Amino acid sequence: MAAPIGFVRELGGFKIVPVKFNEKSKAGHLMYCKEHSVKESDDIKPSHRTLFVVNVPPYCNKECMERLFGVGGPVESVSLQTKPGKDEDEVLEKIYPMKSTKGFKMAYVVFKHASSLRKALKHHYTSPFVLSPEGESSIPTGYKKWCQEYAAMWSDPLKLQKKVDDFMVEFDKKKQEEEEQAKEEEGVPDEDGWITVTKRSAKPVVARTERQQRRLQAREKRKRAEKELMNFYTFQTRESKREHIAELRKKFEEDKQRISQMKAARKFKPY
Repeated sequence: MAAPIGFVRELGGFKIVPVKFNEKSKAGHLMYCKEHSVKESDDIKPSHRTLFVVNVPPYCNKECMERLFGVGGPVESVSLQTKPGKDEDEVLEKIYPMKSTKGFKMAYVVFKHASSLRKALKHHYTSPFVLSPEGESSIPTGYKKWCQEYAAMWSDPLKLQKKVDDFMVEFDKKKQEEEEQAKEEEGVPDEDGWITVTKRSAKPVVARTERQQRRLQAREKRKRAEKELMNFYTFQTRESKREHIAELRKKFEEDKQRISQMKAARKFKPY
């Protein structure tokens, strides 16, 4: 079934790719693709080699995408996601099997060569591409699909054990490098002249140089000056509080005498 006359091949910067599920399907589907461009470099989705595809139907898998866009050249990888950007599930899929994404998706198709991307974009998709042809490339449906999804839920114990062993080997290697680096730094004075000494110190303690000694003395002198200045301010504040209290007491005694005089002046004397 060829594309109808007047069929639009591009829309809003996207190239239109017609597809259908199998040969018997009367209804088709349209996917849209363009070159993936990012501001920052990405090793997983490199510029000039990545094709960005949207409106991918739920039954379309990675093998379908490789066959569809393989007309341009060899495909390096295909990533199916529910939203654009970095896919956090890609890290988990390397350790645990993930369920297939349901609903419409988007895809990043990475070609091995930049020329393959240009060929895929220039290719004229005149007729709908069959995603599930008869034979080995057919997409499983019904009971067969459910059995495959159930089997994919469980990870292979041997593969999982190998991944754990590889992780522990890498962890032990990194830990050993950190310990060797710590040993090299032992016995080396820091900017203040202090030397870190531990139980496993193999190097002798290095004596302080005259320059380091002068720097330490200047630092201690600066600390003492700051402490004395702080004590002076504390003493000044305490003396001002004492003077204020003494002045309040003096005013209190004067007011007390004045009240006594007023009481004596107002005393009633009938005779």
